[in-house]
Amino acid sequence: MVNAMTGGRFGASRWLQRRWGGVSLRYRLEDLAFGLSGLCLSALPLESASWLSGRLWRVFGPRLGSRRQTRALANLALAFPEKSAAEHAALAAAMWENLGRIFAETFRLAAIAASGRLTIEAPCDFGKTNEASVVCAAHQGNWEIAVLAVSAKTSAKPAGVYQRIKNPLVDARVRAMRGFLYPGGLYPKTPATPRQLIRHAREGGTLAVLADQRDMRGPRVPFFNRAAPSTPFPAMVARTLGLKLYAGEIIRNPNVRFTIRLVEIPVPQTEDREADIVAATAALQAEFERTIRLHPEQWMWSHRRWG
Repeated sequence: MVNAMTGGRFGASRWLQRRWGGVSLRYRLEDLAFGLSGLCLSALPLESASWLSGRLWRVFGPRLGSRRQTRALANLALAFPEKSAAEHAALAAAMWENLGRIFAETFRLAAIAASGRLTIEAPCDFGKTNEASVVCAAHQGNWEIAVLAVSAKTSAKPAGVYQRIKNPLVDARVRAMRGFLYPGGLYPKTPATPRQLIRHAREGGTLAVLADQRDMRGPRVPFFNRAAPSTPFPAMVARTLGLKLYAGEIIRNPNVRFTIRLVEIPVPQTEDREADIVAATAALQAEFERTIRLHPEQWMWSHRRWG
């Protein structure tokens, strides 16, 4: 009887796979819900859609994402031991609201890019020669638009990397919404991706990457007074190819407006290549920490940042 029941389940699973073109019914329903959310949010004025989504995520995010809420509170306690539990909870609630706003704004990236809602502050020599560079951002403000600082200041085509969403249908939708921001290519994160990005930089393109998540194979550098495994890739590319390295700060302002500030990160060029990469990686993470401390409610605290 057990074999018969198991065979029945497997038979039903195979039938569903054939019926839905090799994609599970769950993925189809998730994609439908995602598409309907986009239609509803796109029907509203941008400011209203951002506000509504933010409020909904503020209420339901901690409940539906209880693990992430627990992790966010733990990370806030590590980063700000001087703050009270109530203050940590308030920051976590604001983080969920910011994530909700980003969700709504992702459906309107083209409108945001074309609407003059961005103020970009960059070093005076950034983009003057249209030379390749490595521009890094953190999961802060609305990080989806960070690459616009590159597009606005230089003709060097930016390329980026993204983490695939588990649902392939939703992944395809999101990738299509983001794609225009990366004329140099938007690559899924795979073992081959670093080589593709390095090739793009060698050919004169700019790299625009998020660099604030943990990398267990990377060096442990200070981040909020604790050793955090960090990606050495941006510093490695800048050091190897002799490119400038920048940290981008994305700050959310009222009425779906943003300020993007670029700060150059020094990249040592000594005889000790590995030490140079670690030093530049530490300097990049220190700059991220500085900007996060100014606006902690706008950073995604639910990462497993310290290991």
